[in-house]
Amino acid sequence: MDKLKLLLGSRKFWAALVGLVFVVLQAFYPDFPVDAEQVSNLVYVLVAYILGVALEDGLTHMPALTKKTSK
Repeated sequence: MDKLKLLLGSRKFWAALVGLVFVVLQAFYPDFPVDAEQVSNLVYVLVAYILGVALEDGLTHMPALTKKTSK
């Protein structure tokens, strides 16, 4: 149950789900008012967003790099 809570709270999950919905809509409803190029551009933006969030999440869990100075 905790994994499901984490999944539903994940920004990466929701961005991927939005992209999937647009791709599926375009596949099953060709007269959907968004053409294939716009869907692919949306997917590119969502991939960039997901990678940015993943990078942000990864960097927040890294220990701070401290610079030691010797005197």
